[in-house]
Amino acid sequence: MKSNQEGKQKIYKPILAGTQEWPVVRLSNNRKQLIEQISEEAFQKLIKVQRGHSLREELETTLYLEKLRIKKNPWAVDPEDDYSFWNKIKHELVDLVGSKDASSKEEEILRRIISRYANEIAGNFKKSRYKLAREIIKFGFKRLLNATRIGGFKAIFKNQYTLNDKIQIKGKAKQLRKLAKLGTVVMVPTHFSNLDSILIGWIIHVLGLPAFIYGAGLNLFNIRILAYFMESLGAYKVDRRKKNPIYLETLKTYSKVAIEEGAHSLFFPGGTRSRSGKIENSLKLGLLGTAMEAQRSIFTRHPNNDGRKIFVVPVTINYNFVLEAPNLIKNYLSIKGQERYYVENDEYSTSYKMVKFLVKFFTKGSNISVSIGHGMDLLGNYVDGDGNSIDTKGRIINTRHYFVSNGEIAVDEQRDQEYTRKLSEIIVREFHRINRVFASHLVAFTAFNLWKRQYYKLDLYDFLRLPEEELVIDYADFRETFIEIRECIFKLKKANKVEVAGHLKGNPDEVILTGITNVGMYHSKRPLLLSKEGKITTQDLNTLYYYHNRMDGYDLEKEF
Repeated sequence: MKSNQEGKQKIYKPILAGTQEWPVVRLSNNRKQLIEQISEEAFQKLIKVQRGHSLREELETTLYLEKLRIKKNPWAVDPEDDYSFWNKIKHELVDLVGSKDASSKEEEILRRIISRYANEIAGNFKKSRYKLAREIIKFGFKRLLNATRIGGFKAIFKNQYTLNDKIQIKGKAKQLRKLAKLGTVVMVPTHFSNLDSILIGWIIHVLGLPAFIYGAGLNLFNIRILAYFMESLGAYKVDRRKKNPIYLETLKTYSKVAIEEGAHSLFFPGGTRSRSGKIENSLKLGLLGTAMEAQRSIFTRHPNNDGRKIFVVPVTINYNFVLEAPNLIKNYLSIKGQERYYVENDEYSTSYKMVKFLVKFFTKGSNISVSIGHGMDLLGNYVDGDGNSIDTKGRIINTRHYFVSNGEIAVDEQRDQEYTRKLSEIIVREFHRINRVFASHLVAFTAFNLWKRQYYKLDLYDFLRLPEEELVIDYADFRETFIEIRECIFKLKKANKVEVAGHLKGNPDEVILTGITNVGMYHSKRPLLLSKEGKITTQDLNTLYYYHNRMDGYDLEKEF
């Protein structure tokens, strides 16, 4: 959505007249049949592919991991019968030793485990709750924004500002709406903040799209108010504690079946928030692969090529500051540097309560930008307004042919995995291409690299431990380098390799001041400061490194 300087964001009409026609509503209305289908498909696949183990070994491994989870890492949201269920499984497996019909009974146990997982994972979308949750979110955020922009307690009750004044929607919004009518959309955003899910949910609503399904961490369902909103907004549950193959196969099957049935889907292909602040450069292929499986299955079920096509739409989310940045970068450095980096006391030693988190974010004046990329098919080809796949020579191609072997649609897992890998690389490229550079990103990148050049003999970890008093840049030197780097960004923009925010094109001094003011504006220790004496300094080099990393991947370091 556009800022006051850039104009008002268009409000789109819903592409479907009523929620009854939403795919996610149809899935919810047929939840029992959906779970049965998921359970059967997951069962057949697990039986077919034992990964070199017997079924009994698979069951025993799952039992061991689940008992360990219950003992070491229980959550309040876990089922009350969790212990008794797995204890019963344990006794049944013991009783099967030496049994003549052990094989059939092991399969029956497998079915029960899959069914339990499928019931846990499956969303329970209710359109009445969706409408209520949407209105509550709109009301709450509007009040926070008015209190911030106008000032004073009385402003909470005014309606001058809305989310439309804070969030800028850029890119292929109209094409996304068309594709959602023509087929099934899989939206794949970058992931930087806990705010991302709510933000993308708002964007989906503003664009007049039906609700999307999306995976939400089961731990978030510990908080009742969050559980209510997430279930209302199309979430299905993902328990990241469960790493056993039976659970993972059930989860992937849920995603595959839902997409195959036409439910628009959202997942963060990076898997989790970017700890480094970099745009994701290595994606998780599991859920992305489920879209590939779903497309192949649709082609098989529709030999006349009249099945729905699946479209992938990359999205980048751009913030001037990320509330969790100090925590995230420390986590990243501690893992990457291992014993070479020691995490000091953290000002946020406990997780934020969501309400407090939202209040802190929306009461800051900084705007947000969401860039919607060009729609693609599952082979990474761009699609036109009619959903046709276009190859690099501008020709319309039929993606069905990519799944054909000996004249028929064929299951070829190795081929599909290779397609998924290539698609992930293209998504990463698109993330960088549609990334919208803010002044805050560029001032952080410039300052960090100027200091790094000054101490070029130090490795990253020694450099990050330098005392703050040694990190000072004269404004004139900073300004000169900033202008050079900005010119590089404009050249990349001209080559269609990146996008830039409108404010980046202004007077250099004004742009620099905007960047320094906004970068990490919430943090108690500011990553970048401009003193009255005209000196650039930092109070937190680690967090500056986080914001600097947003410009990673454009080969700009060679300019220093």
